[in-house]
Amino acid sequence: MRRDMEPRPPSASEVVSSELMMPHQVNNHGHVFGGVILSIVDRVAGVVSMRHAGVPCVTVSFDRVDFKEPIFTGEVVTVRAQVNFVGTTSMEIGVRVEAENPFTREARHTNSCYLTFVAIDADHRPVPVPPLKLVSEEDERRFLEGEKRRAARIALARELEDT
Repeated sequence: MRRDMEPRPPSASEVVSSELMMPHQVNNHGHVFGGVILSIVDRVAGVVSMRHAGVPCVTVSFDRVDFKEPIFTGEVVTVRAQVNFVGTTSMEIGVRVEAENPFTREARHTNSCYLTFVAIDADHRPVPVPPLKLVSEEDERRFLEGEKRRAARIALARELEDT
């Protein structure tokens, strides 16, 4: 086995990133634009995927994203992301977003989502990624759930092709 293809634990590529939400990032109600949050999520998940794969990676899909609560100007958004599932060339990255009042330190979970990334070579063609080394029961649970989500995405795509 090539050294760069040795199994890697999710913790080896995990990313936590925080950013203060500024007035130019909000709508006329003072709520941060959903696109701003999705952009942060995509960048953070991209770092996770490249850390795990060790090569450039591109976003293939966002799973459903539901915004549970608004995020306001002046709040600190913290995005936590890790690899949940690995296929041959693709990875599912799980992301949790929280908003925090920096003065009271009160934080709330605003949304979670899953992104799929594919590792690519210099010709922009998919390349294999290292397997996940599942070290904890939580890693195993996330992997199995990611495997189910992948199977569901594939089944839905096939069903829609047939219509």
